[in-house]
Amino acid sequence: MNEHVKAPAAPRTLPRESATFDAYTLSEIRRAAATGIYDIRGAGAKRKLPHFDDLLFLGASMSRYPLEGYRERCGTDVVLGTRFAKKPIELKIPITIAGMSFGSLSGPAKEALGRGASAMGTSTTTGDGGMTQEERGHSTKLVYQYLPSRYGMNPDDIRKADAIEVVVGQGAKPGGGGMLLGQKISPRVAKMRTLPEGIDQRSACRHPDWTGPDDLEIKIEELREITDWEKPIYVKVGAARPYYDTALSVKAGADVVVVDGMQGGTAATQEVFIENVGIPTLAAVRQAVKALQDLGMHRKVQLIVSGGIRNGADVAKALALGADAVAIGTAALVALGDNDPKWEAEYQALGTTAGAYDDWHEGRDPAGITTQDAELMKRLDPEIAGRRLANYLSVMTLEAQTIARACGKSHVHNLEPEDLVALTIEAAAMANVPLAGTTWIPGQSGGF
Repeated sequence: MNEHVKAPAAPRTLPRESATFDAYTLSEIRRAAATGIYDIRGAGAKRKLPHFDDLLFLGASMSRYPLEGYRERCGTDVVLGTRFAKKPIELKIPITIAGMSFGSLSGPAKEALGRGASAMGTSTTTGDGGMTQEERGHSTKLVYQYLPSRYGMNPDDIRKADAIEVVVGQGAKPGGGGMLLGQKISPRVAKMRTLPEGIDQRSACRHPDWTGPDDLEIKIEELREITDWEKPIYVKVGAARPYYDTALSVKAGADVVVVDGMQGGTAATQEVFIENVGIPTLAAVRQAVKALQDLGMHRKVQLIVSGGIRNGADVAKALALGADAVAIGTAALVALGDNDPKWEAEYQALGTTAGAYDDWHEGRDPAGITTQDAELMKRLDPEIAGRRLANYLSVMTLEAQTIARACGKSHVHNLEPEDLVALTIEAAAMANVPLAGTTWIPGQSGGF
């Protein structure tokens, strides 16, 4: 044997990335170490969470009789605010547009939201910062948000609205306030909010004139008197303790409760908030419904669910779990044209990519939606964008109807938990529906 022949080298093991210290986490540590500041961004939670995708519908077969899609009607209308308001809001579809402020969004974007929602017979919402002429002028049904900041708030605009939404919390940041950086405080935004131009501002995390549900009851009475008891009063809470928050909202006199899960977006807040505070939308729905049922107020006080709603299946699942309607925000912006791949080169110049752009607070959105830059705003045609939103809402509605018919329902509100099963134990426990292929609901005895 030739003693000079070398043994073959041992094969190398591939590098193994840590699940705890993955590439993104390492990059965040380096960024924090270099800058000494926390990261701010928009949008909602990006971590994987139990969601509506973890539920499936049980369509009709032998034990259920389906409806014929082209010949048998399936209703989608919903009335919000029937408890006390003289003029409840009547919507043709159970999908509304969530509050997104002028300041966070451009004027053309607010106009487009109004146009699209009105074309489908549904409502849009002002968001922080007050009511714009564009949105009121193009919204047949407009909900006025009453926030801790009181930016742009005045009794005249409250009376012009079709409903009032008292915002206690938001799903992306329950317990925290919003941010609007100076580059988006244009002269018009500054005037509406009574702020200095170009100076960063941070909204309050709680209302300045009440500290709990008893004070909220007084505030709701005040708002009813301002509007002669005509307008429905919503109370919006970020999903953290939805059972108790829903119950206390009802006690305070709300006509409608809005529960926003942690997949809901925001214009700007700390990422540590977005990813680590609150609970998933799926986990919040059944708790809110249970509170209403325990009080004997389910369907008497309407429930709107928001946070990560993307398609008609999500809508149908939320309704089956007991919601009366849903609200969309991020999805509506995408429908208008946000994060469109046609602007990929410009997104890359900003250090991101289409589909991942979330630095809405910087005001450099190539799509002209989350900006106050006059040149960028010109890129968004509100009529075209409004039609795109209307198309999207129409498709979502048709999808929800398709599922309802397949389950033998003549109205989307006839969907119920019995029509659902879960793919995971977590989703089964959160939604309180059986694990697929069994009758077992985690936490409950029996089943197979």
